[in-house]
Amino acid sequence: MKRVAFLLLTAAFFFTALQAQKTETPMSHHARGSFTVDMKPLTPPPAEGLSRFSIDKKLTGDLDGTTQGEMFSGGDPKQGEAGYVAIEVFTGTLAGKHGTFALQHTATMNKSGPKMSVNIVPGSGTADLKGIAGTFTIEIANGQHSYDLDYTLPN
Repeated sequence: MKRVAFLLLTAAFFFTALQAQKTETPMSHHARGSFTVDMKPLTPPPAEGLSRFSIDKKLTGDLDGTTQGEMFSGGDPKQGEAGYVAIEVFTGTLAGKHGTFALQHTATMNKSGPKMSVNIVPGSGTADLKGIAGTFTIEIANGQHSYDLDYTLPN
């Protein structure tokens, strides 16, 4: 009798752990498409050697909407050594869900090549996109900009 009770208790524990794991690990999704970008210098520059730009994007594809943000850059891009940080807010739809979220960029380039990271800012999702998390990859080929958003959304 004790063995049956132990087995039932063990089974209940594993079932509860599996259910918790299912709700804690949202399924990963991909959104792909293209975008156009309009960048304009903003004045005054924040400091000597730095530049500041507005960023306005129009995204099409799985993300349908616009972004607005600002970028700060430094270094010498003509020499292949520079970096930037930026934050922009997306407003629109993703997989039929409407809302906003912020993207945080950090990038550098040097002799070893470019390194870029663009992440959804935790806690920035609103409306149907509340709780969104993920990474945004940018590719530029033949003068065309495309994106791949790897994301999760709570159920």
